[in-house]
Amino acid sequence: MSKKTFSQQVLQWFDQHGRKHLPWQQGINAYRVWVSEIMLQQTQVATVIPYFERFMERFPCVEDLAAADIDEVLHLWTGLGYYARARNLHKCAQTVVNEYDGEFPYSVEALSSLSGIGRSTAGAIASIAYGAEAAILDGNVKRVLARYHAVDGWPGQTQVLNQLWEIAEGYTPASRNAHYTQAMMDLGATLCTRSRPACGECPLRDGCLAYAQGEQTRYPGKKPKKTLPEKTVQLLMLRNPHGELLLQKRPAQGIWGGLWSFPELASDADAEVHCEDQYAPPMATETWDSYRHTFSHYHLDITPVLLDLAREPRQLQEPEGWRWFNLHNPDSVGLAAPVKKLLDKLRELSPVA
Repeated sequence: MSKKTFSQQVLQWFDQHGRKHLPWQQGINAYRVWVSEIMLQQTQVATVIPYFERFMERFPCVEDLAAADIDEVLHLWTGLGYYARARNLHKCAQTVVNEYDGEFPYSVEALSSLSGIGRSTAGAIASIAYGAEAAILDGNVKRVLARYHAVDGWPGQTQVLNQLWEIAEGYTPASRNAHYTQAMMDLGATLCTRSRPACGECPLRDGCLAYAQGEQTRYPGKKPKKTLPEKTVQLLMLRNPHGELLLQKRPAQGIWGGLWSFPELASDADAEVHCEDQYAPPMATETWDSYRHTFSHYHLDITPVLLDLAREPRQLQEPEGWRWFNLHNPDSVGLAAPVKKLLDKLRELSPVA
């Protein structure tokens, strides 16, 4: 199928069936497109919508985001996961304000040089916000094109990815590029889904090689499976006589970077002895059931331990990296997802006096 015919069929479908009422499709500008694209990485549209709306209410422009405290940015991100996205978002906003006078650059190359913006995200911003002839290749578009051309292999492999980029750029039209970009994402999200694709409704069905082969779910190729290592840890929920919980800020880099979490302890260590040695004598100790939290590269088995302290610790090793968290008047800080769940459970078990 020619480039023109392909894009025409996609655009005709978009005009009739494409999504046009998502929050980031209203009042379109580079800032709103950028935030939505970052949030939508690895995350479903339905999940993103309330986060995007809260984020825009608090940070309606890039200057507001750049001036914000990173703790507040991470707080509004809590629950979305992949927190490096939020840290890069904050850093990128500061760069746009300080080096570009608050205006996102127009070219894919310049956009790609900003923190957290890859080639596909840059293409989406340039296309949707500026109408540039720029290709995108997010997960949805990879799936559509891999099936249409029966491209073998996992898109995480360089050779396969380069082939898909060549196809994507070949089909990208010079006109109505913003609508075409949105249409390709919509096709993958609503029709050309991972399982049970709705091929009968697809405008590209007649030219789709995967459909002709009857092997739609073969494409794109799956990521090679590997056995994830397992780690164990105790999370110490240290509660002072006022009912507040001790939280520690994690390093900026690494797992849960920049978020607030409970102090950790090796799984084979004695929590009561450690507590008395490092903080204060515990009056009561309660060990909760362990549960598993899975990251992309390992499983973490967590055992929460609630320790009620006889008094507040007189000294902490690094006072600036600690805070007492009030369950019923919480601070606006970023929390690791397992920590937020534990705090919510503690709040349920500790009604307001």
